[in-house]
Amino acid sequence: MMNGEEKSGFAIVAGKPANKDGRPSAEPVEPRAGAKGSMVERGTRRTLGRASVSPGLDRVRQRAKQKKGERFTALLHHVDVELLRAAYGWLKKDAAAGVDGVTWQEYGEDLEPRLAALKDRIHRGAYRALPSRRVYIPKPDGRQRPLGIAALEDKIVQRAVVEVLNAIWEEDFLGFSYGFRPGRSQHDALDALAAGIAGRRVNFILDADIAGFFDTVSHDWLIRFVEHRIADRRIVRLIRKWLKAGVMEEGAVQPGTVGTPQGAVISPLLANIYLHYAYDLWAHQWRQRHARGTVIFVRYADDIVAGFEHAADAERFLAEMRERMAAFGLALHPEKTRLIEFGRFAAANRRARGLGKPETFNFLGFTHICARNRRGGFLLKRTSRRDRMNAKLRAVKEALRRRMHEPIDEQGRWLGQIVRGAFAYHAVPSNYAALAAFRDHITDLWRRTLRRRSQKDRTTWTRIATLANRWLPKPRILHPWPELRFAVRHPRWEPDARIGHVRFCAGGVR
Repeated sequence: MMNGEEKSGFAIVAGKPANKDGRPSAEPVEPRAGAKGSMVERGTRRTLGRASVSPGLDRVRQRAKQKKGERFTALLHHVDVELLRAAYGWLKKDAAAGVDGVTWQEYGEDLEPRLAALKDRIHRGAYRALPSRRVYIPKPDGRQRPLGIAALEDKIVQRAVVEVLNAIWEEDFLGFSYGFRPGRSQHDALDALAAGIAGRRVNFILDADIAGFFDTVSHDWLIRFVEHRIADRRIVRLIRKWLKAGVMEEGAVQPGTVGTPQGAVISPLLANIYLHYAYDLWAHQWRQRHARGTVIFVRYADDIVAGFEHAADAERFLAEMRERMAAFGLALHPEKTRLIEFGRFAAANRRARGLGKPETFNFLGFTHICARNRRGGFLLKRTSRRDRMNAKLRAVKEALRRRMHEPIDEQGRWLGQIVRGAFAYHAVPSNYAALAAFRDHITDLWRRTLRRRSQKDRTTWTRIATLANRWLPKPRILHPWPELRFAVRHPRWEPDARIGHVRFCAGGVR
């Protein structure tokens, strides 16, 4: 006989609460997800066939919020045809095909029968995951990054399962986790970091890099972490299938024994779950138990930045973090992990000791620099990473050569899209010079390309300037100052106010 919870759409088995029954306090660099009237509404998306995702997932979300230590035993029934249809609609329509060779458009030609058959196979246990197709994309440092392109049906099922699991873990994830979460973006993480450095007693920055994170994730640990909240063996079995499906490269299938395939739809969520238990909860408890001064954290996927008031705290945290990562099969990159003096008083403190300017660090495509504003106060200057911009310019140069003989209007329209896309992300305060330099380089590449079309071409600087003014947007700052945007998004904070996801409680502030 079913109890009331089972009738409502899911069954719950009581378990031991993890840490406390409530969520750890947030801080200025960690606005928590799930506040009343925000995250639930943002997480309910419009789909192809209905106004919003199933109310059953809203009930799952509410139960996950109320019962932090309980495990969900019945979740697979939420993966129905409607959710699969929505998942299909959320996928990128122009994405490359996997080993099955099926594109988004081809699958949609007979969508409803295909989804009905897929749902039936999932619930009968007959669904089989195909290996991902291995491709490589160039990195700014010249190396190749391996990506796995899943088969289309695998993408659909993974996207549907992500929607179900997000309803649970979005109520558990800590506020300083920003990567690949509903309602959060890279600029939210950048704003939070800037607000923490500018508004808190931060004198040292730990820029931590996990070496080959997606390639070294332990399957055993990952499944144990998933089972903290999921007791539905059918969901766990699906995750195991995706992890062990492996990759196909040059016609040979390499079975998956460790890691999660980069590029898979479910990999970002699995990465967040892994680091939630391996790093986030530990870091939060470390700050509460051991920190003698202010400590701030920001994590975007496997990119981790921590700020400290005292050098002793920073050094101890780094040493213990190495041990913590090793316990879960991870390692900090020896060259990319750095502890530097950085913050409002770093320049003055280093000058007093006869040292040079503070070092810089990179985070989410920006180089962060200790600078001064016009009034002589501290300014966190963020400028586009030079290596990333140079890599983009090289890609544009190669593409322009292939487009050399296209009409000028088509070239201009295409280049305008590239410049607008770059400005949409990089047009932050204090980055105007980098924006102008990028546009100038694009203009010069265009001029050189036009001159190569014919020995008689006489494209002058005057003419190319006219073309650039017509097709390329001029540089201007599109994003507000990070502290202002952070304050607008979270206007109700007080140092000890228990206000949902905007509570401030950083490091030494108790």
